[in-house]
Amino acid sequence: MSLAAELDTDGPVLGVARSATGRRWIWRGAEPRIGLGIAQRLGLPEIVGRLLAARGVGIEDAPHFLEPTLRALLPDPSCLRDMDRAAARLADAVQRQEAVAVFGDYDVDGACAGALMVRLLRELGCRVAHYVPDRINEGYGPNPAAIRTLCERGATLIVTVDCGIAAVEALAAAEGRAEVVILDHHKAEGALPAVHAAVNPNRLDCTSGLKHLCAAGVAFLGAVALQRELRRRGFFAGREEPDLKNFLDLVALATVCDVMPLTGLNRALVAQGLRVMARRGRAGIAALLEVAQAKDAPSAHTLGFLLGPRINASGRIAESDLGLRLLVEDDPVEARAMAATLDAVNRRRQEVEADVLTAAFEAAQRQADRGHPVLLVSGEGWHPGVVGIVAGRIKEKFNRPACVAGLAAGLAKGSGRSVPGVDLGSAIIAARQAGLLETGGGHPMAAGFSYREARGAEVQAFLDERLSHAASLPSAADLTVEGTLAVQGATVAMAQDVARLAPFGAGNEEPVFVLNRARVVRADRVGKEGAAVRCFLEGEGGGPRLKAICFRAKDGPLAQALLGGGVLHLAGHLRAESWNDSVSAGLHVVDAAPVG
Repeated sequence: MSLAAELDTDGPVLGVARSATGRRWIWRGAEPRIGLGIAQRLGLPEIVGRLLAARGVGIEDAPHFLEPTLRALLPDPSCLRDMDRAAARLADAVQRQEAVAVFGDYDVDGACAGALMVRLLRELGCRVAHYVPDRINEGYGPNPAAIRTLCERGATLIVTVDCGIAAVEALAAAEGRAEVVILDHHKAEGALPAVHAAVNPNRLDCTSGLKHLCAAGVAFLGAVALQRELRRRGFFAGREEPDLKNFLDLVALATVCDVMPLTGLNRALVAQGLRVMARRGRAGIAALLEVAQAKDAPSAHTLGFLLGPRINASGRIAESDLGLRLLVEDDPVEARAMAATLDAVNRRRQEVEADVLTAAFEAAQRQADRGHPVLLVSGEGWHPGVVGIVAGRIKEKFNRPACVAGLAAGLAKGSGRSVPGVDLGSAIIAARQAGLLETGGGHPMAAGFSYREARGAEVQAFLDERLSHAASLPSAADLTVEGTLAVQGATVAMAQDVARLAPFGAGNEEPVFVLNRARVVRADRVGKEGAAVRCFLEGEGGGPRLKAICFRAKDGPLAQALLGGGVLHLAGHLRAESWNDSVSAGLHVVDAAPVG
């Protein structure tokens, strides 16, 4: 096998400047001596050491990266601004057995953070209700009418999760009737709401260094702080403490689906959460795994591509709180019924998305042809529940920040997705502050917004100017490659070595290897409507064959290249796959290029 450090890295990998999908293949830079030192010091295969070094992991940090534990990486929750005040108020509610309302968001992070707080506070004896706003009728976050309703129903404490940090007016409706604790992670701007405690690592005055936590991660640290405070007060004398590790499956699911970087604390939360999830002890998640036909041990891929979309589908086009209700359900029969509903809703969401996607792609192509740094497209009747997904697809296709909005009664409501290095959230916030948007907020990689249809051109011009540096991005994102190998070198042992760096995701991308001069000896369409291509590969000199699969290929250039056969350079993820008690190596193809 050849790694980048051993080859000429000045040019593109194997000279591929434009692949079948329009991408340039580039090397991931690495210092070979550091990788070799890690391998020798820790007794690891050399490839593991080199992959660690390429991710900036040093010799001292490598053991915690490979075996991340909360014992080593969990911080003191008190490092978060306002956490001690939040924990004390929650402890008061537990001791007084108060009526508590948990106000959440309708995405996966909101559902998981909400389920964590609902289940924990109920386990501790509180009477707990939950509220998730309707995406279309109420929009994102707390609103005055909902807050007043919760107060009228008797809540003396309202806990907002994955929302609330910007809800100054809405949370003011609770003044004099209920106290409020915020557990959020979105960017905080301007004056904070006048609440009892506002815990958010992205507060400008928070020095915790935990800005990459999702809301469920913040809620988990809140649970740790609450349990510690109750222990200090002697609450657990004669009674069993909740095992907080049982909530890590929720934290892992939220962290992956909210695309948080899988490094440091997040890596430990996800690694430990996957172990909890593998036990299938939570009825709702077990039911979701069943309807998704996920039989193997769950991975980050399982969370992001099988479970997450089904939970998200509820908030997009159905009952906004169905995902949260599933995650707090203990009855396996009820959980299976809810999971089946979510599965059906997700299929309907895919149909709605497909209806919007074609028109949105065409509009985005016209914008790209005009040289806009930001692609802003809208359409009458486009469902607001799918515009975020469509924005993500456009971003992937054109390598530009993309904003997609549905029009109704002269108002555009939409979502945006960005590319690394382009802070879309700040631009959207600036546009709102400039008076161009009715609503707007987010973080660097994603944002939500609304504007009057008549102001669309002004919004476009503002975003183009604010993010003008995006115009210099290539039309397709570069594909970063870790090394090249022959077909014969793609072994089970190597795949298992690579898997030691899992879980993979944002901040710890799964390594991409290039099979040099692989011969496609057979290729067939498989899967629903033949959207995937399965093939078998040989080295130029023959020898053992390697299985390969390419998902979401449809009729695109990658499918055409594979079905055309012949000799190709193939880029993909090398994985060890189990089937009928046997393990074999397989390549998940992400790109291809002709042999020059």
